[in-house]
Amino acid sequence: MNKRKGFIFDLDGVIVDTAKYHFLAWRNLANSLGIDFTEEENEQLKGVSRVRSLEKILDWGNKSISQEEFDRLMAHKNEEYLAHVDRMDEDELLPKVAETLEYLKEQNQAIALGSASKNARRILEKVDLTDQFDAIVDGTDVSKAKPDPEVFLIGAKALDIKPEDCIVFEDSVAGVQAANIAGMVSIGIGDKYVLHEADHIFRDFTELSKDFLQELIRK
Repeated sequence: MNKRKGFIFDLDGVIVDTAKYHFLAWRNLANSLGIDFTEEENEQLKGVSRVRSLEKILDWGNKSISQEEFDRLMAHKNEEYLAHVDRMDEDELLPKVAETLEYLKEQNQAIALGSASKNARRILEKVDLTDQFDAIVDGTDVSKAKPDPEVFLIGAKALDIKPEDCIVFEDSVAGVQAANIAGMVSIGIGDKYVLHEADHIFRDFTELSKDFLQELIRK
């Protein structure tokens, strides 16, 4: 009989690629303030809260605005982003994600979402994955951003699995660091040079075999 482990998935960049929608919304916001915004800068906002993201954009553009304008821009950015999200469907799932979740379910493994996004539940509904998760922890449940491990520790507790028996799938440096700090196995999904602190790294889930998943379960 397989040992029951906790598999915790980040959302953006792991299950779906909503980074492109964040990029479009942040770029439009930055441009409205006369600030250039590149895809490289967008990478630096991965796993970062909306408040901190806008603070960073203002810093890059050497701009200061009132709190009222700050709040208005944050709300507008989120509205634009959600307009993209509301057009999402199952076709937005990244390759082999659904099959990986299904396999872990078949193996009676515990599965959680651990995301900084406050829109996580909405996105899961759009791509029809909500039922695959035993626990969902998102930006409405946490007060500390990655690399603080709070989101993953809450996920482990919700699954009733010890942190050392949890495996985290992450696409950001801060997320990998959070998993490592929590004492969990970290699996980077993306660039091996960027995510070099992860215990294991795969370009995407097409490279991740059932044998490898079984090895994680047995350890």
